[in-house]
Amino acid sequence: MVSGEEVSAEFKRFGNRLVVEHLVGANFGNMSVKTEDDGFLITRTGSYLDDPGELVYAPMSGEVSKTASSEWRVHRAVYQNTRHHAIVHAHPPYAVAASLMLDEVVPLDSEGKMFCPIIPIAHGEPGTQELAEDIAECLALSPLCIARGHGTFAAGKTIEEGYLFTSLGEHACRVLSLTRSFQG
Repeated sequence: MVSGEEVSAEFKRFGNRLVVEHLVGANFGNMSVKTEDDGFLITRTGSYLDDPGELVYAPMSGEVSKTASSEWRVHRAVYQNTRHHAIVHAHPPYAVAASLMLDEVVPLDSEGKMFCPIIPIAHGEPGTQELAEDIAECLALSPLCIARGHGTFAAGKTIEEGYLFTSLGEHACRVLSLTRSFQG
């Protein structure tokens, strides 16, 4: 079993990468990891991902602390309906822009085609059960989805996997944007 200190260090390490690579800004985004006691640890509402501070425990049912990220419903729904053990939610600008213009993202780059050939677009307002349910459905079929106008939700076995899919999705959306600009 991984200690709380190891989990905090992992959150800080990948939170820093998300900030440095401009995949999140200011105190946007959140991360979580499933625990062995039927719950999950999630970043605090308003925390900076490169310095997340103390994580908040959230149970799989019942009340969740008001200090937990406002997207705790998404994380709970994903853990209840998929096999994922970690989630990264970021606000990469090209992915957000693509979600406003497309119904799904079909990567053109080789890595995107190989690891995430279709990136679904989820619907619902941030922090709502509607968004939570749609993202859980998307992440049951794909390791990455984009909430329309809001940002990416990437899931996997670890925070590192979630970060990698976040980066892959932003790269795929950036390549799509650039290829369209070359078309004239």
